[in-house]
Order: sequence, then C-alpha cells, then structure tokens
Amino acid sequence: MGRLELEANIFASQKLADTAEAAQRVALRLLGGIDLSTALEAGQEERTKLIERVERLINRERIKGLRRHWSYDLNRHIALKQALDRLLCGAASHQTPGASGSAPVKSGR
Repeated sequence: MGRLELEANIFASQKLADTAEAAQRVALRLLGGIDLSTALEAGQEERTKLIERVERLINRERIKGLRRHWSYDLNRHIALKQALDRLLCGAASHQTPGASGSAPVKSGR
C-alpha cells in the first residue's frame, strides 16, 4: 500500500501544479494578452517589459480589491502574482553572473 499511496500523492500534487499553471495562463491571457510560454522564453529586454506589464496588472487588481469592486477576483490576483514570480525567477536565471550595467528588476509588494 505504501507504493500506491506514494503514487496517489504524486498524482495529486501534479494535479494541483497543473491547475495553478492553468490559472496563471488564463489570467495572463485574459487580462494582459500575454502567453505565458512565450513570456518565459523571451529575451531579457522583452521579459523586463513583460514583468513591468504584469506588475501593472497586479496593481490594477489590488486597487479593485481595496475598493471592493464587484469584478475583483482573489484567485485571479493570486494567479497573476504566481505568474510574476515565475517570470522573475526566469529573469534571474537568464542574467549572466557579474554582468554590469543591467537595471535591477523591481518587484511588487
């Protein structure tokens, strides 16, 4: 039974990861017209522009939430933040060590 439980846990965690990725893809596509796969494969300059764009989208969602707007969706806000984190993680891995002259990527609150 240990092996079966292990496989069930792996399946459940994979299902949760797939669901989170789908939410990120949908939120980016609907709100910003951004394809997550293309954004993750983009060059450093393009990725920086996309990161700034996603930060603006998150800010707009945050303002909707603060004003208790009827169209605010916490799940969409979370999905945008997760997508931003993925973009930031990818941006950090694409930077060459010791590169000077590159502007630091600002992160949201």
